[in-house]
Amino acid sequence: MFKMKKIAYYVVAMLFLSSCDDELDITNPNQETTATYWTTEAQAFAGVTAVYNALTTDGTYQRTFPSFTDSRGDDMYGDSPAVYLELGGQFTLPTNAGETQWIWRDHYMVIFRANQVIQNVGNLGTDVLSEEAKQRIIGQAYFLRGLAYYNLAITYKQVPVITTPPADQNDYYPATATEEVLWNQVFSDLRDAEQRLPINYDAVVGPDRGQKGRATKGAAAGLLGKAYLYRKMYTEAEAQFAKFFTGPLQGVYSLVPNYRDNFTSTNENNAESLFEVQFSATGGSVGNWTGEPTANWRQFNALPVAYGMQGKAWSDFQPTQWIFNEYRQERTVDNQVDPRLPATILYYNQAEGNTTAYGVAWPDNIREQIYIRKYTMEGQGVPFETPETGGNNYRVLRFADILLMYAETLNELNRTAEAYPYIQQVRSRAKLPDLATVKPNLSKEQMRDQIAHERALEFAIEGQRIQDIIRWGWLYDPAKLAMLKEHDDDFNTWTPGNEYLPIPQSELDNNANLLPNSANK
Repeated sequence: MFKMKKIAYYVVAMLFLSSCDDELDITNPNQETTATYWTTEAQAFAGVTAVYNALTTDGTYQRTFPSFTDSRGDDMYGDSPAVYLELGGQFTLPTNAGETQWIWRDHYMVIFRANQVIQNVGNLGTDVLSEEAKQRIIGQAYFLRGLAYYNLAITYKQVPVITTPPADQNDYYPATATEEVLWNQVFSDLRDAEQRLPINYDAVVGPDRGQKGRATKGAAAGLLGKAYLYRKMYTEAEAQFAKFFTGPLQGVYSLVPNYRDNFTSTNENNAESLFEVQFSATGGSVGNWTGEPTANWRQFNALPVAYGMQGKAWSDFQPTQWIFNEYRQERTVDNQVDPRLPATILYYNQAEGNTTAYGVAWPDNIREQIYIRKYTMEGQGVPFETPETGGNNYRVLRFADILLMYAETLNELNRTAEAYPYIQQVRSRAKLPDLATVKPNLSKEQMRDQIAHERALEFAIEGQRIQDIIRWGWLYDPAKLAMLKEHDDDFNTWTPGNEYLPIPQSELDNNANLLPNSANK
């Protein structure tokens, strides 16, 4: 498995080097520089590994980015003594909050490293690296940069677009790009990635042969379709998603039979996964909160301790009662509860056999509470003596999302009847009855609401809900906003523009070319 625990640490250190005044330029003979590093095949492969490594930090997928995305939806809310964890979900996060800075910092770390790979590996000759390997490495860098810009766009709305390593100090203060420029960069990067990447690494020639977890053609194609859908480019999105059903990606992905296998440390990189971030519960003794890794660095997922049950973890966040109730709207074909409910939420219910938590009897004093189960390692025999125990990979994009996004795209293109079978694949895995039978002949508007319901159940606590709410325009629809307020009290403090996180105040203070966004109030 492609875990990247033992990456070339000197590569990452080199990637952080930047120019200083001439009088301070002192060469360390024991440390690589950009001028001497990019010369071998091994260095090219290690360089792209360092880009993946930046996805495992606090501001990317280790903790803060997923949790602050989840908490802004109506499926989860902050419940922590750390006040900013609540304010993020209440759309009132101050501009000087560390969390908004961490997300910004670590996503630009991904971009900075990807830019170096794209430029320097691109300059290597075929005497050093085969053309096939070169394109594969550069394709991965394009995908990871496109993913980083996608995350920045949905989090901050407008940010600087940087596509080359800084040449000198004049490049240290990039200006804010327009939304159009930013999204066009996302599209361009993902198109370039899709063109260059293999379907899998089973037969490639190089040290990455057979490795799981690397970006693939399917990952790039799917994320590009998701980006088009976010921008309401339905024709372009339909063409992307169609590749998974009638094109070159047909049959490559499928739903795994057990929904919960998508959120445990077993069965990772499975048939449903288009892309996931690789974490490990074993390794060094130093937490990978951010920055340069050392020989003792450990790539653990911190969501188990952030999301875990009171008394077993920090329980900084909890699921809303609304999403709990939403799962109970419909029974399975064998008259059982939707299996996604106990996979997503930890709750006490003797009639349903839910009487233990983390391997012991459910505590009497909190039996009325509900907690997050998805991504928490509960039920996997993992102790919580220390917080750094999460080896669970974070699933960024699943085939279930492709199915429901394709259905949504078809509906928006007035092909509503064609959407049913793609939705039903997701429902059938949950053993729900045939939608075409229980709700036949839905109108376009009715199907929109149905898809919203299906997506809420399939992707609760996966960083999806606030993205959907924003792109559907619900916050600016009085009826939908009233509904969101009923789902989650946090929406009572939402004000226009604050659906995004604010640009970090420290960045605004240090860069006169950077503009505030709608949340900087």
